[in-house]
Amino acid sequence: MIETAILCFFAFLAGLIDSVAGGGGLIQLPALFIVLPGLPVAALFGTNKLASIAGTSIATLQYARHIRIDWRSTMPATMAALLFSFLGARTVTLMNPAVMRPLVLFMLIAIAIYTFIKKDFGSLHAPKLDGVKRSFVSVATGAVLGFYDGFFGPGTGSFLIFVFIGMFGFSFLAASASSKVINFATNLSAVLYFAATDNILYKTAIFMALCNILGAVAGTRLAILKGSRFVRVFFLIVVSCLIIKLGYDLFFKR
Repeated sequence: MIETAILCFFAFLAGLIDSVAGGGGLIQLPALFIVLPGLPVAALFGTNKLASIAGTSIATLQYARHIRIDWRSTMPATMAALLFSFLGARTVTLMNPAVMRPLVLFMLIAIAIYTFIKKDFGSLHAPKLDGVKRSFVSVATGAVLGFYDGFFGPGTGSFLIFVFIGMFGFSFLAASASSKVINFATNLSAVLYFAATDNILYKTAIFMALCNILGAVAGTRLAILKGSRFVRVFFLIVVSCLIIKLGYDLFFKR
């Protein structure tokens, strides 16, 4: 019971952070490994994904009610992410995802520096792609980041936000909204896979899912109320935490 209460607290925190700037997995998944040691890794991943998709779905609905989502840019990426996330999960059985850490760490550092230096980055919503080019970039984004989420995962939401701002010209708030739609697709693909292989601890996951939803509601309301400037600061904090976590795992964890 105490273990479930602790996990519910971290699930709430993860839902709040993830709904604003991505990176909820940075909190929720390690908490599962610490609180429930000795359980199969696949079961912990499956439990994490079921709790995550609950919050992500509510965050998506909240954003859709208050923020105009550019579905023509978002849906192609969503469909590609749904497929490639599954392919990424399957690839884990063939290759060690730890080989991604140095590259991901470098990319996150570059993103943090660029966002910090470019003060107006994501401050205005000015879409700059249309037609075939928009569809192509959207599908490519969904394919690459969907595969990455299924294969490795950390920072997917933050990468999506950065791409939607840099490539599509979205504001931080609009980019966060679109990233939730795609994150829902990647989580759905993973949940279906883990459910089919009986790798979800449902009794724990249901309570965590409820708390993740509460966190997502709080986070989306904060983001919508405070606007893109708030999301930008939150984004930089989350990316910095990801850099510290991945850097520690790469250089100090044995």
